[in-house]
Amino acid sequence: MPAKKTTTQTSGPADGFSPEERAAMKARAAELRAEGKKGAKKADGLQQVLDAIAAMTPADRELAERVHVVVTGTAPDLQPKTWYGMPAYADAAGKVVVFFQEAGKFKARYSTLGFQDAANLDEAGMWPTAFALVEWNPDVETRVRALVKAAVS
Repeated sequence: MPAKKTTTQTSGPADGFSPEERAAMKARAAELRAEGKKGAKKADGLQQVLDAIAAMTPADRELAERVHVVVTGTAPDLQPKTWYGMPAYADAAGKVVVFFQEAGKFKARYSTLGFQDAANLDEAGMWPTAFALVEWNPDVETRVRALVKAAVS
């Protein structure tokens, strides 16, 4: 009896990965390949972050630039790099501590400031790992600075 052939179509989120998710995975694969190469990884990472920020929509770019300034100023030991195509900042072990996800990347309502497992934000039995960013103001800057400082403490 011949084997039955099946075909799978991935046209949307319900059927598989969206085009945006596929693009993010391809970007991450390229990042992993680049990390394996010798050379000026630190400078390359910074340039990748700046290029990722430059490619954003004006509203996302403005937020990402402010996040970049605060993170690099508050935690200069974190290394800029891209992570799934997003600006991110990693510890000495190369683990992402904090990242910025633009609203336009996944057609979301707001940009996100996120923290990974390497961030020291543990508090009791529950703590936030992501924050919606819709505008930049002095209060937001103060809060982001405090979160980044705690994350690397």
